[in-house]
Amino acid sequence: MLVIIPSRLRNLLLWLSVLCCTAVAMPASAQQNGAASDAGAGKRARAVGTIKSIDGNTLTLTTDTGTQMKVILQLTTRLLRMEPGQTDLKSAPSIAVGDLQVGDRLLAGGTASDDGRTVTATTAVVMKKSDVAEKQQREREEWRKNGVSGTVKSVDAAAGTVVISTGALSTNTTTIHIAKDTLFRRYPADSWNYDDAKPGTFDQIKAGDQLNARGTKSADGKELSAAEVVSGTFRSIPAAVLATDASNSTITVTDLANKRPVTLKIGPQSQMHQLPAMFAQRIAMRLKAGAAGTSAQAPPGAGDGARAGDGAAAKSEGGEGRPAGGFGGGQRAGGAPDFQQMLNRMPAVSLSGLTKGDAVMIVATEGTPQSPSTVIVLLSGVEPILTAASPSQASTILSPWNLSTGGIAGTGDTP
Repeated sequence: MLVIIPSRLRNLLLWLSVLCCTAVAMPASAQQNGAASDAGAGKRARAVGTIKSIDGNTLTLTTDTGTQMKVILQLTTRLLRMEPGQTDLKSAPSIAVGDLQVGDRLLAGGTASDDGRTVTATTAVVMKKSDVAEKQQREREEWRKNGVSGTVKSVDAAAGTVVISTGALSTNTTTIHIAKDTLFRRYPADSWNYDDAKPGTFDQIKAGDQLNARGTKSADGKELSAAEVVSGTFRSIPAAVLATDASNSTITVTDLANKRPVTLKIGPQSQMHQLPAMFAQRIAMRLKAGAAGTSAQAPPGAGDGARAGDGAAAKSEGGEGRPAGGFGGGQRAGGAPDFQQMLNRMPAVSLSGLTKGDAVMIVATEGTPQSPSTVIVLLSGVEPILTAASPSQASTILSPWNLSTGGIAGTGDTP
């Protein structure tokens, strides 16, 4: 999952979201939160998730809600292999149980056990992990080459345009031109998986949304004729930890922007990492230097993308939708970094590793009254950054993740 940063931290924290995600789209009618649809014994049920372990003909799935279910494959179970993006099973070939691997995605239909935690499958459909990875890579390259992402500044329905802020400073903008055949998708308030994005409309897009568009760019990168637009509303929270509850997988923080407490869920796909101290100090120096109108040395190993004020970074931000470099040197051959590699190099933190008063930066889902916000990415070790940030910067330092490669190519299917 990726991050759009309309402040000087964009080059460090871009590319957050959905490279983290492992969910893959199954046929829409098949998904019911990964759980059995009826808990009564003998009732029809479904299970969908990622294979965690295989013991003979018994599979343990980790569902998309983080729970575990068992699927029993019988000799009579119809087991099919479906390619990512495939919409029906007419041409799906059969696959043997011995060909299944941990990490594959599985959808099973059958009958439920007494407790509803086991499904004896009559039919099962598998998406191979290798197939998903290959498709994700193709999509990732397509969005990186022909995509642009940012925060919506304005929408002009009459002109059919959306202006987004794409750079470290709000002065860098791209105008998105909407056509009659432009495809729209919209993230729900409780998810950041592209699989969950629903068909949308132009009038759903509003100022402050995070938006990614793919299409044909102008020579200067200032305009783009969109073939596809994906948008959503996400939360950026500079915060101080109040309490953690590992048993309920929640964290309560004080939102430093409005001084109010907020409780967030930690889901199975939430990523929690600690920013190395030296890097946090260097970013703080950049913030202070920017406020003073002076220049400071970029963090070592950060590449051009960390120098938010220079021409190379501005070009990358405005024209490619991704920074030109990044933390830990996770650079691709084409010049853009793989932020997931950078993120993975940062030390992981757990709820038990966070204490009251710790400074954190969080990207979270918008949430609903029925479904509280869920952490997408949490970074600790950011006290120097938040100390150096102005009050106006504090709420936009880690602006909600963008939808380019993280939310789209990172999770599997596109229409």
